[in-house]
Amino acid sequence: MYHSCFVYDERLEIHVPSLDRPFEAYHIRERLAMIEDWESIRGRIPTKVMALERLIERKLLEMGNENDFEKSCQINGEIAELASQIHDLQIWYRLSQDEPTAKTHL
Repeated sequence: MYHSCFVYDERLEIHVPSLDRPFEAYHIRERLAMIEDWESIRGRIPTKVMALERLIERKLLEMGNENDFEKSCQINGEIAELASQIHDLQIWYRLSQDEPTAKTHL
């Protein structure tokens, strides 16, 4: 169970930080629990990214074999959304508790 400062992001399928006050305002035990939870979440992001990359590869093959223009456009949109998810996951992954920006988000 994650600390209450995390909310589930359905689009990314992970819990992300959502603080109601500055990170430094939390008691040290809470901060340590948040960091521990975040590192657990963060550690699973590369696996999620790889799965999305495999899905993009399948969609690209599907699009390459598709003759219907509208269907190709739909698949292309799906690929763009998957790429956007990867981008957002990579941003979250780069956050570390040692960075000032992480304290803003975490």
